[in-house]
Amino acid sequence: MRTAGLHVTVGQASLAADDHINQDFHGACLPRGHQLAGKGVVLALADGISSSQVSQLASQTAVRSFLEDYYATSEAWSVRRAAERVLSATNAWLHAQTMGSDARFEKDRGYVCTFSALILKGRELHLLHVGDSRIYRLHPQALEQLSDDHRVRLSSSESYLGRALGAGPYVEIDYRGWEAEAGEVYLLATDGAYGHIQADDIHQTLATHPADLDAAATTLVALARARGSDDDATLQLLRIDSLPARDAPHPQLGRAGLRLPPVLAPGMAFEGFTILRELQVSARSHLHLAIDDQSGQPWVIKTPSVDLQQDPEYLDRFVLEEWIARRVNSPHVVRTWPGERPRSHLFVAMEFIEGQTLAQWRVDNPQPGLDSVRGLVTQIAQGLQALHRREMLHQDLRPENVMIDAQGTVKLIDLASAHVEGLAETHRDALASAVPGSLQYTAPEVLLGEPGSPRSELFALATLSYQLLTGQLPYGLEAARVRSADDLRRLRYIPARHHRPDLPTWVDAVLAKALHPNPARRQEVISEFVQDLKAPGNEFTHRRSTPLIERNPVMFWKATTALLGLAVIALLALRITGH
Repeated sequence: MRTAGLHVTVGQASLAADDHINQDFHGACLPRGHQLAGKGVVLALADGISSSQVSQLASQTAVRSFLEDYYATSEAWSVRRAAERVLSATNAWLHAQTMGSDARFEKDRGYVCTFSALILKGRELHLLHVGDSRIYRLHPQALEQLSDDHRVRLSSSESYLGRALGAGPYVEIDYRGWEAEAGEVYLLATDGAYGHIQADDIHQTLATHPADLDAAATTLVALARARGSDDDATLQLLRIDSLPARDAPHPQLGRAGLRLPPVLAPGMAFEGFTILRELQVSARSHLHLAIDDQSGQPWVIKTPSVDLQQDPEYLDRFVLEEWIARRVNSPHVVRTWPGERPRSHLFVAMEFIEGQTLAQWRVDNPQPGLDSVRGLVTQIAQGLQALHRREMLHQDLRPENVMIDAQGTVKLIDLASAHVEGLAETHRDALASAVPGSLQYTAPEVLLGEPGSPRSELFALATLSYQLLTGQLPYGLEAARVRSADDLRRLRYIPARHHRPDLPTWVDAVLAKALHPNPARRQEVISEFVQDLKAPGNEFTHRRSTPLIERNPVMFWKATTALLGLAVIALLALRITGH
């Protein structure tokens, strides 16, 4: 199979034990096009426990449902999240079947099996595993076992599976990920196969069948049987012949074959739209208001900047905004044009939001009430949560990227700096950015080189909240200047009450926690921060009195200076009376 620079060869075979239903099951999926780019190549096998008469059904269900359901998960999800979600659902179903059958409460007779899968997506391999089937990497002189055996040994002759699919209502799945290399060979096998073959056997078999790995797999399971295996024997081979180039265009964003658009002008017909007027021209993009000729609805047509049209990374990020908006359904995230007309040019069509940016709202409301700010922050948080549920980060939260429409609905816009884990793991460097977004709202750990996270987005949201209430930044300009651990230690939070004495004391406690330089000291999730702003708990309302130097540094130093002055006067008076 050749597509997008990825070339793999797969072989598989299974041999049932004599006079026995094969309790192993295996399968592989080698998709093409967008599914290959978005989900990758998958090999999976399962081994049912021998004490159960229905374990072959468990094995079949585990492999079939994984191969079908994994490819149905969101392209925005990472391999790990998508795979674990599917396996958790399968495990719950298998366990429910056992509990509802005649074998209820007898786990060794129920719908139980081992499971191992190997996924190659982009240039990375991902391992999912539970039980004692195995995944190996082939070396010249040895087989490197990559999976762990979840088998508990009671003695040299007695053991049992400590973990397996269907054994309980919940299951812990082992996960590993690493970068693949062209030329590598991987092996997945059940215990009826791997216990009777060695690395030399595999090398000799591959040399005999270099172009037919199915024949190689068949030879190897037959060899295991000839050497004394009396169990079902299943074996899969994956050879990585070539990988996508590191600097290849991002395949999932679908800009290949599209021409750069012409300069747009009022009255022009363009891709089924009629251009009405120019909205904004910046160094990064051109925005025009247009009417969809078919529906008559207004939309914003965004075209790439002329100066950056030869920059492939910029063009990938340009189309990323629409890619994300099509996959996030939230009233608090900008919508994309829902049409499916074929396109000839590279452009983005987004909803036209009649209203104002949060930056404009802040100018109109220099000292807003706490309730007004909480209402805005709650809606912004809901937009961020909609992204986070799909393993996305906005990464450029600032007043200019938040719109408030005429009905008061808050919407996140400008998603071009967003991080999408499902895309990033395909091409780790393609959508990378040193420090995305505005420095004033960027969490200190990101400035120090750590990847963004929901907690770094919480820092940005809390900074925005502080700025809405006070018109200032919580660390002044110092947070944007963090470049070392020493810079981080020198950060000092400026209490909001220093600018707004009318605010309740607990507001500062909530904000200070969300803005802590150490992300582990912040609220765990954004919803917790929003709840703290609405209904602060004892942690914030029964705190010790904040020292004056923190509440009001200016007043502290004025008071200190006054006291020192009085002390000097008293000392002079004592000296005079002494004479």
